[in-house]
Amino acid sequence: MKKKALKKIIPFGFAAVLISIGFIACSSDSVTDSDLNEDSEEEIVTELHAAFAAFNPDATTIYLDGSQVVIETTGLPNHETVYWGEGSTLYKEEPDVALTPSIMSSNNNATTIRVEATPNLTGNTVETDFNTIGIAVSGSSIFNDQEGGGPLDQAAASLDWTGAHIGPGVYHYHLEPKAFSDDDDKLVGILLDGVFLYGRKCNATGTYPTDLDASGGHVSTTQYTDGEEEYHYHIINEVYSTTGSYLAFAGPYQGY
Repeated sequence: MKKKALKKIIPFGFAAVLISIGFIACSSDSVTDSDLNEDSEEEIVTELHAAFAAFNPDATTIYLDGSQVVIETTGLPNHETVYWGEGSTLYKEEPDVALTPSIMSSNNNATTIRVEATPNLTGNTVETDFNTIGIAVSGSSIFNDQEGGGPLDQAAASLDWTGAHIGPGVYHYHLEPKAFSDDDDKLVGILLDGVFLYGRKCNATGTYPTDLDASGGHVSTTQYTDGEEEYHYHIINEVYSTTGSYLAFAGPYQGY
């Protein structure tokens, strides 16, 4: 009897173990499926924003690298300026400009930046710093409202007709770049936080926006968003200091 009872008990216990294993396996599968579903809901960027089509292809190489956009640029603008130097087909005579070195005499024009393809607008604001804070559609750098450790108006005499000059090193814009955005809604460039910068007017309304935040940003459609609204910056429509023009961007960033 004990042997028979044992024979009956062993299959039952083995079946219970199998059922337990099966339940664990099913539970494990359920968790995995859930995780996969959650992962699939995360936005994966597979193509560049349409606005990148406006960037100068002769100066910039732009591509996706995972969740980031890499912008490699020669730093050489595709418009006239006195800073090209005499002999260049893009040289523009500007006798009133207190010249710094020419573009071609500078050996470090090339710049590369990496920005998030989808800017994080939920974090704290970050102040801009010296040197490149963004890349303009021309291929040259965008700087903030400081130069040489002091206010920009101290260097205003060296700015060319489009609000740019050289120093330190690269040719860069401080003011509204009239060569490609002059009191309009055109794309100016992209900043280090991955947010695009536009001219003084809003494409959605055709007028100067009245709802800009401290960084000059707001949410609306643009000519590159196919009817979708997104956060972006504008050059603020206020004359800056003694320059008689409009500051490109001072900050703080909103997309970090």
